[in-house]
Amino acid sequence: MSESASEEEAVPEAGAERAPVTEYDPAAPAPLNVPRTPTGNAEVDAGLERLADTDHLATDGHLEVYEDVHRGLRDALTALDARPGPPAPAGHPAAGPR
Repeated sequence: MSESASEEEAVPEAGAERAPVTEYDPAAPAPLNVPRTPTGNAEVDAGLERLADTDHLATDGHLEVYEDVHRGLRDALTALDARPGPPAPAGHPAAGPR
């Protein structure tokens, strides 16, 4: 092959974009692609979506997200206990004082 032929191959076509050279960094954030199935409960689903933030954070940033999600889930469960239920049944009329 002549020298001019090899130079032609090395020269990109006009208007062609070169792909950026990226180096692999094993410590860089990478999406885990863990599926998050909606539960139907808005508070819980918001917590699940918040977990997606860890895909873009370094490992040392995960703790804050996990604690935030845990707090939200705990609050959602506590709210279930605090909701008023059906009224307590009234005492039997015959059981009252005479």
